[in-house]
Amino acid sequence: MVKIDNIELGEFPLLLAPMEDVSDPPFRAVCKKYGADLMYTEFISSEGLIRDAAKSKMKLDIFEYERPVGIQIFGADIGPMRSAAAIAEAARPDLIDINYGCPVKKVACKGAGAGILQNIPKMVNMTREIVNTCELPVTVKTRLGWDDNSKHIVEVAERLQDVGIKAISIHGRTRAQMYKGEADWSLIADVRNNPRMHIPVFGNGDIDTPEKVVEYKNRFGVDGIMIGRAAIGTPWIFNEIKHFMKTGEHLAPPTMQDRIAAVTMHFERSIEWKGERLGVVEMRRHYTNYFKGIPNFKPHRLQLVTFDEVDEIRAKLNEIAVLFSDHDFSN
Repeated sequence: MVKIDNIELGEFPLLLAPMEDVSDPPFRAVCKKYGADLMYTEFISSEGLIRDAAKSKMKLDIFEYERPVGIQIFGADIGPMRSAAAIAEAARPDLIDINYGCPVKKVACKGAGAGILQNIPKMVNMTREIVNTCELPVTVKTRLGWDDNSKHIVEVAERLQDVGIKAISIHGRTRAQMYKGEADWSLIADVRNNPRMHIPVFGNGDIDTPEKVVEYKNRFGVDGIMIGRAAIGTPWIFNEIKHFMKTGEHLAPPTMQDRIAAVTMHFERSIEWKGERLGVVEMRRHYTNYFKGIPNFKPHRLQLVTFDEVDEIRAKLNEIAVLFSDHDFSN
């Protein structure tokens, strides 16, 4: 049984990665339904929280059915991060996660996210301060290093554990790589195999098939796997992986009716949480992913991303379910 402090996550947990503009409550609700064991909010700016910015505060919304769920914060300065951790803890998540991995220029080049990998002593001090501020377990998500010359993740992970974090998730790329090239899981394995490490170590990067999960579990020995981009448009990947790990066989691919059910749940949660206007607009980015690879689908997708009325979209989804009911997703 893998545990983060006293939070039980099962034998080999599958985590939903925190993704900006993706991992909001509507998307998390769908991923939870399809088997995610632990989920995180989108990353939340410490400066936004302490300034009481509406967008940052909204990201604190979590719901009972999501548990266990972590709130992830990021920032470059220890004082605001400590204050943000206290604000996040007051929202009653199950844990607080620190983002030391975001490679985006506007974050990293200000010393937040993966930017702090250029200043390991500050990273350790910030983590210590947040651990001492919080009563809840604190976890970290990070990368191998800033670039190929600074892959010190084995030492860094140990130092973070020593100041009190309860788990670490490692993306197998440096900040310099962004999302390019292949993730290097060998260093994640080195962290896991360090005899001084006694907290869960979760691997992240390039996981997109059940076979790869089984291979990486056996090859690198991680305690669980974090899935990010592969869950966008295919939230059922969590159940597919669990079924394959249990039986060695693939689940039948979701039918068009299954896909419509997932999209509809996502859409309805979106308008419920964000309001009709914003819910409709922000759902548009997801349709391409849910209906990827379907021949002659373009005109239907164009309608989904241009319709403004909730009932129009509901009717269109029902029409798609009928029109493409015979589509074979097994190829």
